[in-house]
Amino acid sequence: MTKNIFGLDLTSLQDEVKQLGMPAFRAGQILEWLYQKNIYDFSLMTNLSLKLREELPKIFSIDCGKIIIQKNSIDKQTSKFLVEFADKTAVETVLMRQSYGNSICISSQAGCKLGCGFCASTLHGFQRDLTSGEMLAQAMKSQAIVAKEGQHINNIVIMGSGEPLLNYNNVIQFIHLVHEKYCMNIGYRNITISTSGIVPMIKKLAEENLPLTLSISLHAPDDVLRSHLMPINNQYPLQSVIQAADFYAEKTKRRITYEYILIDHINDNLLQAKQLVNLLSHKLANVNLIPLNSVVERGFRRPSSKRIKTFTDFLQNHHINVTLRKEMGTDIDAACGQLRNKHLDKTNK
Repeated sequence: MTKNIFGLDLTSLQDEVKQLGMPAFRAGQILEWLYQKNIYDFSLMTNLSLKLREELPKIFSIDCGKIIIQKNSIDKQTSKFLVEFADKTAVETVLMRQSYGNSICISSQAGCKLGCGFCASTLHGFQRDLTSGEMLAQAMKSQAIVAKEGQHINNIVIMGSGEPLLNYNNVIQFIHLVHEKYCMNIGYRNITISTSGIVPMIKKLAEENLPLTLSISLHAPDDVLRSHLMPINNQYPLQSVIQAADFYAEKTKRRITYEYILIDHINDNLLQAKQLVNLLSHKLANVNLIPLNSVVERGFRRPSSKRIKTFTDFLQNHHINVTLRKEMGTDIDAACGQLRNKHLDKTNK
């Protein structure tokens, strides 16, 4: 059985090739083809000898999955695709073309076990963690798309399906790999991890001394409502999450982003806006308001424009740094889990 080398870093591949009696520099040549040229066929790696190109497929494989579904928004700013791996596990990736560069939102797990009441990712339950190579595959396929447009990926957000901090080691390995110059050369400051609030792992991440952006899925300013929307709050209550986020901000000197999905008449009242102000005033933080992208199975609704404006204005008037997320890809099921769910519904029939 061959060993899949897609997702290995330079040191790991050097160890592999040296065990086969090859010089270590061959690893660098191979990774250049994989990570910089998007070439996944040994026979096309022309700076390797013909004999080596014939021998390598007997020892190594290059499994980076395949895109089985791709949707492009009408305005051509957003692309969403489903990447399927050898075991038929399929995960979603979203590519967003923005004025400040190209961003991708990748998944860290296939499905999710947290059961948030508004999210499509949990509808089919949790399948498995993704490897660092499977996360890299999502990023590299995005890179291949924009490369045809003469561009490159500028920002990576680990905010797709799954809870990144419950797949900690693979996520950290992926982050180090995409940062490497021989890979995607993405600056740590251009990488965001979004978490539902896994307190011990937030503190562990702070100790990594990496200037990553940390995004906390808040979605409610009190424990009762947050536990209703996000069962993980029963394990890690709101104040413990805020304290961990404060620790992260202090250690890294990085501003925390608090994601807040606005759900009609659930968490978008002025009472919640006041509670949010009390919770976050005078902190190194900003709030990213996200009007709900409705999931039919969940029954929640998006607030009216008036309610969104009232909530946003209240935060701004009380000196909370706030942004209202620009909607992208609503015509192509761009919310987490929607495209994968439709695929699973079809394949399970």
